[in-house]
Order: sequence, then structure tokens, then C-alpha cells
Amino acid sequence: MAKTIAILNQKGGVGKTTSAVNLTACLGAMDKKVLLCDIDPQGNSTSGFGVEKRGIKQSSYEVLTGACKAADAILHTEFKNVDLLPANMNLAGAELEIIDKKDREGLLKSALVPVWENYDFILLDCPPSLGLITLNALVAADTFLVPIQCEYYALEGLSQLIATVRQIKRLYNPYIELEGVLMTMFDGRLNLTQQVVEEVKKFFPKKVYSTVIPRNVRLSEAPSYGQPIIYFDKSSKGAAAYTALAEEFLAKQG
Repeated sequence: MAKTIAILNQKGGVGKTTSAVNLTACLGAMDKKVLLCDIDPQGNSTSGFGVEKRGIKQSSYEVLTGACKAADAILHTEFKNVDLLPANMNLAGAELEIIDKKDREGLLKSALVPVWENYDFILLDCPPSLGLITLNALVAADTFLVPIQCEYYALEGLSQLIATVRQIKRLYNPYIELEGVLMTMFDGRLNLTQQVVEEVKKFFPKKVYSTVIPRNVRLSEAPSYGQPIIYFDKSSKGAAAYTALAEEFLAKQG
């Protein structure tokens, strides 16, 4: 049965989708079967795997609203061992449509149960907010992974995120745990970077990955070509970082 990991931070621009796409691709390249569920209305994970959003007939929107089964919306990508539940802008209206549904916070989990057996890992790329879609992700997930950029405002909102997760743990999902914290946009030359890393380690003792994701031009370019970094430029620093992250992630699975 798949382990399900929500990748989230309610602050935008922290490398959340970049991490979701590239961790998925690296795990797939390491012979793990992975499903990436794009549940962010911006659909950037979908584009990151080269899927044209306008051509999507069935997406995470139809799955969440009950219009189709997850198995019918999942796409096999051209990348090794990677499947994708795509998203497009339709998803922006999903919260309003599901707000009155029974068990509205458990819709995603119920939809994914029939495909659990097909994968080693299911990753959920969440929207940059703590709304009903993110709540669905946290109810469906075994663990959650938080990317944090190495900048001054990085710790803003973290206490809110942790408070939200505590509430979800109490009300809906008593088993959810923190998978890990990933430092992104790392620049070791800056004192500020080191200070932020130290603060985050105080906040999340023993949960910060030793792998850090550097600022890397090739990493920024890869999505516009619809390719994860290990396929776009295997020799880049970004590819090395996400490969190391995938190795560290797997080593922690016991």
C-alpha cells in the first residue's frame, strides 16, 4: 500500500511544486512507483511533467467533486514510474462545490483508496493556502513535507501551519506526522541563509533534511520544457540536490 505524503506550505514561492515534481521524478528513477496528485488550481505540477492543461478531460477537480474515479483521471507520463493526477483552473471552484458535501474533508482520501495498491508513494502537491483542498490532502496523507525557502520571511506562517496540522490530527487524522522540512533556494555564502537554517532546526528538531536545494538556473528553466530536472539537465546542481533528497527520503523510510 502506498505511503501518502502531502507537500505543503501556505506561503507561495517556496519551491513546493518544484520539490513535488522533482522528488517524484527522482523516486521514479530509483524504481519506486509514484503517483503525483496535482491539487493546486494553478496546475504547475501538471505543466512540470509536460502535460497540456487545456487538453485535460478529467482532472483532480472531477475526482474531488465525484464526477469521475481517480483511476480514470490518472495519466501515465513519459517519465519512468511516474503517474500524474493532473489539475487545471477548474479546481479553483472545487472548494465551493464540495463545502456542503457529507464527509467533505475526506473526499480525496476516499477517491485515492482504490489506487493505493498500485504505488509505493503518492505525493500531493497542495495549493499555497490552508483551505478545504489542503485539509483534504492532510486527511488523506500519512505524513506532510514542508519546503521552506532560506529567506527572512521563511518562518512566517509556520506556527499557523503547525497549529492547523495539530487541529487536523485531533479532529480528522490522528496518524499524520511530519515527514520532514526541506530548505530551498539555499545560498551558503549568505549569513542570513545559515541563520534561517538554524532557526528552522530549532523549530523542527531532527526533522530538517541534511540535503538542501540550491538556487539553480537550470532548475528554474526545466518546467518551461515540461521536464523534471533529472531529465532536463542531469549534470546540474539542481539534479544532484533532488537525487540526494530522494536518497535521503528513502533512507528514512526504514
